Amino acid sequence: MTEKLALTDRKLKSLKPAKQRYEIMDSVIPGFGVRVGSKGNPTFILVGRFAGSKNPTRRAVGTYGELTLEEARARARQWIALNAKGVDPKVEIERGRQAELRKQAETFGSVVEAYIKHIARHRTARMAENTIRRELLSQWSSRPITEITRADVIRVIEGVADHAPYTAHLVLGYVRAIFNWAINRGTYGLDVSPTDRLKPSALIAPKEPRQRVLHDDELVALWHATEQLKYPFGPLYQVLLLTGCRLREIAGAQWQEIDLSKGLLTVPKERFKSNSTHLVPLSADALSVIKSLPRFAGGDCLFTTTAGRRPVGDFSHAKTRTDAFMAKELGSAPPHWVVHDIRRTVRTRLSALRVPDMVAEMVIGHGKKGLARVYDQHSYESEMREALELWAARLRSIVEPPPENVVELKTRA
Repeated sequence: MTEKLALTDRKLKSLKPAKQRYEIMDSVIPGFGVRVGSKGNPTFILVGRFAGSKNPTRRAVGTYGELTLEEARARARQWIALNAKGVDPKVEIERGRQAELRKQAETFGSVVEAYIKHIARHRTARMAENTIRRELLSQWSSRPITEITRADVIRVIEGVADHAPYTAHLVLGYVRAIFNWAINRGTYGLDVSPTDRLKPSALIAPKEPRQRVLHDDELVALWHATEQLKYPFGPLYQVLLLTGCRLREIAGAQWQEIDLSKGLLTVPKERFKSNSTHLVPLSADALSVIKSLPRFAGGDCLFTTTAGRRPVGDFSHAKTRTDAFMAKELGSAPPHWVVHDIRRTVRTRLSALRVPDMVAEMVIGHGKKGLARVYDQHSYESEMREALELWAARLRSIVEPPPENVVELKTRA
């Protein structure tokens, strides 16, 4: 039995279940109607000769309750339009379903994992990965990457900026890099980055040049803290103090990069900022620290918590412990400092020791400038070694001053 009338919500709600299924066709949209069975739950249908079929068939559009009448009519109109173009609505529905599944599969977390693999060989890959996991994956891991908005980015960056402005600048840079990489890949359904036209200065305090240098009392407290930290972070900090190297250059060091007989560390370009190898002459004190390190059969890393298989991580925890040890010795927490300030301290102290600027700059891994970079191919290894021996002696005199009744003899000029 088939009846035809203009369907209304009132009519749909009044329909009763029947042992013999019946249909009521809508007079508003040709071929559209509702079918009622023994369970009494009306199902919207569309009757027509669909693309690829010679005979008219009935297609379920949806159930009343899950769809409103207007939503069902809108879907029926869409199907009729597709059918007129020779497109089977069933095929289009499946295509849309698969696209939605792909969209759900392409979460921010899955894209980030691919991005982390992409940058794995970069010098700063581990630092980037740790920051991304801590600040971004914790917020967006399961969200489709296409649904992350400008407002989401602003909320995360401002949240980080409240307690760590410098980290906020890094995080914004990582978000921008991830989305730009995903767009260039062309496989994640992204055309625009939510970071477009976002200005760091509008979200975060401007980056002020850091000028923090550790004074003598802080150097004493830091050195004593390294002795309490023990392996691996204690000697790691000691080598940083004695060389002025960047944290990752030393933390990622491997035994194959150390020539003990020559007292030389060769930092490979993958771990050096200027994408070139960097020679670090090791003073007698630095060499003594390195020779005291344990060696593991399972891997080649100098500083490790995994028996040499991977370089050490969790620097923030070590820094917190270091600050606690320093505060105990100083009587109060030292003014805020970061590990990179050790480099600035070493560079400043080299100037105080009257080490020539070019040599001091090369000690901390800054390349030659201007014409010197082209025409001066001298390695300055011996000059850097002499500078670092001077600094080691000065550092030793600060952290282990001679007794007051001992008079140092000055050498004659």
